[in-house]
Amino acid sequence: MRTLAISDIHGELELFNKLLEKVNYKPKEDQLILLGDYIDRGPDSAGVLEKVRELKAQGALVLRGNHDQMMLDAYHQKAGAWERWIRNGGRETLKSYGIKNDRFPETKQFADHIAFIEALDDYYETDNYIFVHAGLDPNKAVEETDRHTLIWIRDKFHNNYEDDKTVIFGHTVTPHLHQEKGNFKIYYGPNKIIGIDGAATYGGQLNCLDITNGIEYEVKQSEKS
Repeated sequence: MRTLAISDIHGELELFNKLLEKVNYKPKEDQLILLGDYIDRGPDSAGVLEKVRELKAQGALVLRGNHDQMMLDAYHQKAGAWERWIRNGGRETLKSYGIKNDRFPETKQFADHIAFIEALDDYYETDNYIFVHAGLDPNKAVEETDRHTLIWIRDKFHNNYEDDKTVIFGHTVTPHLHQEKGNFKIYYGPNKIIGIDGAATYGGQLNCLDITNGIEYEVKQSEKS
């Protein structure tokens, strides 16, 4: 069995499907782990969520990202949440549901998607790895870390994490981690952190890491039809 990790799809359904095809993903033989941010910015967030729901039903492990949380916060009318979500790609998500004005869809599909996101876990832990959207508080055990940290943290985690388990994460685009513009490849930190967000929705690529075999796969934005 292969363990495969993908993060930050951001509405890029075509890239996601092409990546799964390139990896030759087989639900009954592989363990797929998705690290969050299925929506916003890209052209088909609704389609991605529908696909992710299907994959979870087939056995994929699906985690929550900060963009997924922003939509939930807006849906639940938390103070300032609507404006924040719209500012960060929410309008593109609404368009993917056929909505042309700033309101939530009143459809069963959208209600199902909200309920689906509500039920997602924040991290997944094995004997050797921790999978999470953004990272961990270096000063706390993962089970003691609050959700906001797990889906939002950046530099404090990148620079200060020290533990025996390797952390696989998304959220921060790999050019930032590499400190090299245009380097969308997977980032392997010296302190057992592996960043896989290839900035697919910013002209980069969607990455998949085969952790079992140490193989990288990617589909570039330029490969879209």
